[in-house]
Amino acid sequence: MPTFVRSGIPNQRRQSRFLICLLMTFVMAWQVGSSIEAADRPPNFILIFADDLGYGDISCYDSSGVKTPHLDQLAAEGFRSTDFFVPANVCSPSRAALLTGRYPMRCGMPVARNENVAKYKDYGFAPDEITIPELLGPAGYRSLMVGKWHLGMELEGSHPLDAGFDEYFGIPSNYEPRRGKNHNTLYRGKQVEQKNVACEELTKRYTDEVIDFIKRQKDDPFFVYVSHHIVHNPLKPSPDFVGTSEKGKYGDFIKELDHSTGRIMQTIRDAGLDENTLVIFTSDNGPTRNGSSGELSGGKYCTMEGGHRVPGMFRWTSKIAPNQVSDVTLTSMDLLPLFCQLAGVPIPDDRQIDGKNILPVLLGKTSESPHQFLYYYNGTNLQAVREGKWKLHLPRTTDDQPFWSKKPDKTKGFVTLNEMRLFNLDRDLGEKKNVADRHPEIVARLKQQAELIRTELGDVQTIGTDQYPIRLSNPQER
Repeated sequence: MPTFVRSGIPNQRRQSRFLICLLMTFVMAWQVGSSIEAADRPPNFILIFADDLGYGDISCYDSSGVKTPHLDQLAAEGFRSTDFFVPANVCSPSRAALLTGRYPMRCGMPVARNENVAKYKDYGFAPDEITIPELLGPAGYRSLMVGKWHLGMELEGSHPLDAGFDEYFGIPSNYEPRRGKNHNTLYRGKQVEQKNVACEELTKRYTDEVIDFIKRQKDDPFFVYVSHHIVHNPLKPSPDFVGTSEKGKYGDFIKELDHSTGRIMQTIRDAGLDENTLVIFTSDNGPTRNGSSGELSGGKYCTMEGGHRVPGMFRWTSKIAPNQVSDVTLTSMDLLPLFCQLAGVPIPDDRQIDGKNILPVLLGKTSESPHQFLYYYNGTNLQAVREGKWKLHLPRTTDDQPFWSKKPDKTKGFVTLNEMRLFNLDRDLGEKKNVADRHPEIVARLKQQAELIRTELGDVQTIGTDQYPIRLSNPQER
């Protein structure tokens, strides 16, 4: 198992990372391909990350979804993925993978964190992981994060500012009393901005913060990470949006999310940055029972497609052609390599990055996915392997499952499974018809791949050769 350094003062760690990334930028940048001319200013990046938003929740993915004109416009003006994979079906692991470009088992955060449970007091984002803002900083980017962190903000070395962001405005985790005394405390950086902030205020205040940042930073490259609470419980849209949808407060919340996106897009236009800003919209995992997975089965908390396949949209008017709808498999882990590519920053070569270069796909130069295999973990349990259209579900017991998936539920997929099941997602996106008996050679190949990745990334009873140590006892249990 690799050795990782966990000690040290976070500010020293950040400074050393900055120097390393700066050196890498100057020494290795000539090796990195780029789609922009050297004389051009690198593009800005805005990443809008919804919480628990399902594949069928918005109208550009499902006509029965909530009407979202701003998101529909964003999709129409760029690239809309119908096969966008996130490597976790719950909050914390998905966020860690997004920022590092690495599977949660590889970056040490495979289960969700709870700030109000004693066993999680030392469990947070690993200080020696390298993040998107840390890589972009030496290339002249200033970074802002607003919203939900959920990676251990109160833990030494695991704050957004320790992870490379220059500015932070948000709350530690979910807006729920069971998340601890600071669940409704709004922070600016590491300082308390306001205690007992109302949930109904947050989306507007986050959006105002983003708009102010864009106006301040418009002359230099920037990265903005908008980590919404929408549509995670509690369903508390601001008063202006109550009653604006036909789907109750859940739909009203999505209407507010759409409006926030529209305000950000208008600010980009007003600042003259429209052609030099890549905007990405996606979600951290599938929906709870309030939402819709569309034609997919399952949702949050399970390894059916509804837990891991989410909306994914890319808009960059000067580079990405409009009206693209693509079924090429992409992942949230691809964003780190994508941003590095466009900023002229080398990808770290001292660790495995699971994200791939997807720029040729976005530019319409190829229809081949860079991902041969995808791995579906539920907490620390490897439950499925996918190769193209083929998805193999692996046997599992209740003991294997994380605490959030132990009880049978129609939204939880296969809680227990005695034998492997194979699905052809091209013909059976709902994962209803097991075709394992018809394709034994495919079952054998995917089973072998599962054994290989289990050796590398680990499983419930297996420590992987490239698995980051998990600072939890019995991580699958609460």
